[in-house]
Amino acid sequence: MAKYKLCFVTTDNPEIAHKIAKTLVEERLAACVNIIPNLTSFYRWDDMVKKTQEVMLIIKTKNVLVKDIIAAVKKIHNYSTPEIVFADITDGDPAYFDWIGANTLFTSNITKDREENKQ
Repeated sequence: MAKYKLCFVTTDNPEIAHKIAKTLVEERLAACVNIIPNLTSFYRWDDMVKKTQEVMLIIKTKNVLVKDIIAAVKKIHNYSTPEIVFADITDGDPAYFDWIGANTLFTSNITKDREENKQ
């Protein structure tokens, strides 16, 4: 399993995107968040094809913080079912990985034995 992850989140509200980015970095759940404006998304919702102008967040983090990021994004996000997807980072500059590690939490804030976290 990869130690580091990229996370992708989209929203139609740039202010929400900025709030998510700032929160994740301030809480050390992400080392860096890029916000890419002016995306056009096509998707199916309520059995209809929709088109929405969105912004995308690209979040750099550690594998151990995935559940924390999902919880933090859901608290802030304006969608009932936000896109929060992760991809393993399998190769890259070791110095950059060291930087991600140094600027994120060592371990998860979520207690694994809490009832709401059991699956």
